Amino acid sequence: MVTSRDSVILVTQNRHKLAELTPLFKRYNVSFETISYEKFEIRSDDVEQIARAAALHAADVFGRPVVVDDTGLFIDALNGFPRAYPALVLDTIGRKGILRLMEGVADRTARFVTAVGYSDGTMVKTFVGEMKGTIALEERGTGGFGYDPIFMPEGFDRTYAELSFEEKVSISHRTRAFTAFLDWYTSTLRKA
Repeated sequence: MVTSRDSVILVTQNRHKLAELTPLFKRYNVSFETISYEKFEIRSDDVEQIARAAALHAADVFGRPVVVDDTGLFIDALNGFPRAYPALVLDTIGRKGILRLMEGVADRTARFVTAVGYSDGTMVKTFVGEMKGTIALEERGTGGFGYDPIFMPEGFDRTYAELSFEEKVSISHRTRAFTAFLDWYTSTLRKA
């Protein structure tokens, strides 16, 4: 397979993710394009396995280097629920449903885990970023998306949705995973 090391396909159409990731890719001088494509997703509680399978599948479909990500929310008091299915849970019971499940629960610890999968069709690598935190008692803030109004990252007394865009992006699980990918990509593949 002929690949270009100057550009990758970022498999997402999520405008919030793109807003967070575009400055990061620019900082590393890595160009990307997005393609309207529904990510192939295996059933697993392991976001790294999901990202790996999705990257291999997308590289096969497009015949070019691809980057995909998958994120899970793991709430300790709920035995890790919703795990690798946060979008499904958000669409069904929403943030208010999570807060109802957490009513009266003292242990509110949780963590977001993002796995980034990269494949050029012959190899696949994954990179993981994590942010520990707690589930707030109520929705707070207007920024961000998804679970941002109920997730307070470690070291903050504000939710992701109460942080400025720059604050959130500088510490987020997604930024950590993509930074690990971009560090590897620019130091390893670009020099090859």
